[in-house]
Amino acid sequence: MIQSDLSVILPEVILAVYAMLALIGAVYTTKDALAPVLTWVTAGIMAVLAIWIAMSGEGVNVAFGGMFVDDGFARFAKVAILLSAAIVMVMSQEYMHRRGLLRFEYPVLIALASVGMMMMVSAGDLMALYMGLELQSLSLYVVASLRRDSAKSTEAGLKYFVLGALSSGLLLYGASLVYGYAGTTLFSGIIQTATAGEVSLGLLFGLIFLISGLAFKVSAVPFHMWTPDVYEGAPTPVTAFFATAPKVAAMALFARLLHDAFGGAVADWQQVIVLLSVLSMFLGGIAAIGQRDIKRLMAFSSIAHMGYALIGLAAGTAAGVQAMLIYLAVYVTMNVGTFAFILMMERDGKPVTDIDALRQYARREPGAALAVLILMFSLAGVPPMLGFFAKFGVWQAGVAADLTGLVIASAIASVIGAYYYLRIVFYMYFGAENDQPIDTRSTPILWGALMASAALMLVGVVYQFGIEGAAAAAAATLVN
Repeated sequence: MIQSDLSVILPEVILAVYAMLALIGAVYTTKDALAPVLTWVTAGIMAVLAIWIAMSGEGVNVAFGGMFVDDGFARFAKVAILLSAAIVMVMSQEYMHRRGLLRFEYPVLIALASVGMMMMVSAGDLMALYMGLELQSLSLYVVASLRRDSAKSTEAGLKYFVLGALSSGLLLYGASLVYGYAGTTLFSGIIQTATAGEVSLGLLFGLIFLISGLAFKVSAVPFHMWTPDVYEGAPTPVTAFFATAPKVAAMALFARLLHDAFGGAVADWQQVIVLLSVLSMFLGGIAAIGQRDIKRLMAFSSIAHMGYALIGLAAGTAAGVQAMLIYLAVYVTMNVGTFAFILMMERDGKPVTDIDALRQYARREPGAALAVLILMFSLAGVPPMLGFFAKFGVWQAGVAADLTGLVIASAIASVIGAYYYLRIVFYMYFGAENDQPIDTRSTPILWGALMASAALMLVGVVYQFGIEGAAAAAAATLVN
């Protein structure tokens, strides 16, 4: 029995054991001299595990009495998590090294956070959910404050920790209420209690607290307050990581909880998700307009984009989950390219994040400016970029689920959001000449990530990267 359980969680075990061995190896050697090698090896192991999970998994495998579920939905999310984490680590290696931030703890903590995320998307029990969530969160609190000599980075880590502890408290209180009223922490047991029209008031309160805790992790309004400060204060490569893998993991966990544990009571939680979606889209769109720092702008952008992804979740159907998964994959790809460009922004060897520094950038770097233009258009949802088709997918799912009002609201929010993306393009091509232009320090990896993600926004329109079938199969295994 134990052997079969271990075979189900083998990818998580391999990554966790590797992280612990890397930690021991680094402590007893020259420590930070090993950091560049560890970064590359960690990224390589993650990429290999992603390919293994994508190629070998089939069917639904349950371990530890239903606490851990390995199905098509979990495998899809794990591949996205591992690949995005590996790419961000490779992108950040040179940037961190030049600024004295590349310590051996960085790849180890990213690996442990990834183990937590893999646990989150496979959780079949409230306790397993909490274990995965806390392993991810504790690792992220530390990497947010990795720049120890910076007040902003320290503040980002502390603010993330304090508010994260609050959200964990809400989540645990919700879990205790659900356990009290359902008599079990297993999702398979909760769904038998939580059926449409028969959900007790106590169970509903528990669900609301669970949703509140998870809304914090996806930066949904009104639980978004940590996001702009943490995005701005954390080192840029860490911000790039926050904007990719953890977002996929948190949204996948959200979908797992609502469909696996409360799938029989869609009408009870749908209106809450609709409210979170509307608030996130509008606050993210409106608050980003006044931002002058590109990292803070991307923070409000992520809040708005999680609002759009929540439309797919609010639909409460397999088509909605499929649209949400595709949207997340496209969103992560757009963010990888955008943050590759932000990592390239420098002046006199120091990082620059001021949007005004991009004035007349296209005159100096026409190739990079064109790639950024494509990414900004895609983030804004301008056709024929892939970002538009991802958004159109969640709109279709929303309309099919009779959420036409939500879809109309999101279309209005998209128009508002387009302003701040197009402003960056305007500055690059038509802005007044800048007295202090930026010098983009482009490494082959950053240049490749920027160009590849921009190209995918055009070429990927055909079959949505080819993941449409995989997303449909993943959604079907979750919503059954």
